[in-house]
Amino acid sequence: MVFTFNKSYFCWFIILLDVEFFIGLFMHDSIVRPYGGDFLVVIMLYCIVKSFSKTKPYSTGMAILVFAYVVEVSQYFHLVNRLGLQQSSLAKVIIGTSFAWTDLLAYTLGMCLTLLVERRRTRRRMQTK
Repeated sequence: MVFTFNKSYFCWFIILLDVEFFIGLFMHDSIVRPYGGDFLVVIMLYCIVKSFSKTKPYSTGMAILVFAYVVEVSQYFHLVNRLGLQQSSLAKVIIGTSFAWTDLLAYTLGMCLTLLVERRRTRRRMQTK
């Protein structure tokens, strides 16, 4: 893995982080908040990783997806409570407290979109060379 700084990925990370904060603070619906945030969070994590490392898109995407799955499964086992962090708002936000199969689907769809966009970008770059 090569460490670097990619301004474009970092800008996307900042934009997606802002969107995530907006969703968390102001969206109280039954679609965007529960699904949109989960869909976008894997894309946001992908962008922050790619901001500072030159890694292959598929490897990076799969690592982020596995990480998201692990966090979600930890919710099934009530990790926040097991760690004694049930009073910590930050722990509850970062780790989460409720498992949902639909979250796994949202993570998967978010990463599929990310890898599709990366694939198209790579093909365009190859065509212009």
